[in-house]
Formats: sequence, C-alpha cells, structure tokens
Amino acid sequence: MGTVFVPTRFETGDQPRNGSPQGTQVTYRRRRFLTDEEPRRWLRSAIEATRADHPFKIDAWVLLPDHLHCIWTLPQGDSGYATRWALIKGRFTKKTKALLKREDWMTASKRKHREGAIWQRRYWEHVIRDELDFDNHMNYIHYNPVKHGLVARVSDWPFSSFHRYVDAGLYSKGWGGEAEGVEDLWVGE
Repeated sequence: MGTVFVPTRFETGDQPRNGSPQGTQVTYRRRRFLTDEEPRRWLRSAIEATRADHPFKIDAWVLLPDHLHCIWTLPQGDSGYATRWALIKGRFTKKTKALLKREDWMTASKRKHREGAIWQRRYWEHVIRDELDFDNHMNYIHYNPVKHGLVARVSDWPFSSFHRYVDAGLYSKGWGGEAEGVEDLWVGE
C-alpha cells in the first residue's frame, strides 16, 4: 500500500487533546439494523439533540450494521463521555421501540435496569494517549468496513467520516483499498 498519509489534529485545525475518547457501541445480540435508513435517521437525530445540550466534535465515525466506532473531542475540562452516550442511546431507543422492540429478549436484569433490547449494556472505550494513538485509531475506524468484509475498499462504504477527510485532502480516495500494509490495524474492538 505504500506510505499512508493520515490526518492529525494539527492538520485538521484542532489542537491535539490527549484524552479524547474513542469508543465502540454494539447492538444487542449483534442485531444488524444500524445502516438501515430509518435507524440512521433516528441515530443522527439523537446525536444532534445530544450535541445541542452537551457539545462535542466528531473526529471520526463509522457506522456498520451492528456496531459503530467513533472518536470525539469534548470541550476542555469536560469528561462527560458516558453521559453523552446514555443520552444518545436513550433518545435512539425511544424512537426505535415500535420497530425494533423484542419482548422475548427482555430479561429480568434488563427490566431491573430499565434497558431495552436495542444496545448492549456496556461499551468499549479507549482514551487517546497521543497523536500516534489518534492516527492509529483514525485508520482503524475508517478501515473497519473492509475488515468486516462489507466492502473491498474503504471509499466504497458510505457511512464513514473517511469521505470528509478525502474531501479535505487528508486521505487519498484509494487509501485502504487493499489489505496489504494495514494488517497491523488491530486497535479497537
């Protein structure tokens, strides 16, 4: 694949902030619906409503049928990552209940914790340590659809911030088009 050019926060105009969260959210029982039109619209609405109350910048994002990965930058001194995800997941779940509700999957524990059968209870979170860690997670997130066999090239997956970085000239459109040279993108999941 040759040299990989990856965006850093200096190149995107932001000052690097060690401590930005990178996270993975997974649907309950890996149910595949996140890339369907209505759930995408509901998720976008939940994110927009949450960002209005609790601002954050989305540095990277990829949406797959049963999970998503993202990197956010929170305002200086703000560590409310979990609060934001609770709000997003709650808002999304309220909109999707009629379509995605599965009463047969509701356990006593889910009832006790007032959960639905949309999301897994927990999520994976990693705190970005430095610019190299940021770059590695950016690459991992954008390459994820290829890793999961959904497309042959990163540019073929429509639900990704990759396209924003291509438009800005920070990734080439052909980046990640072949597995050669990216097998070491093991971060995440």
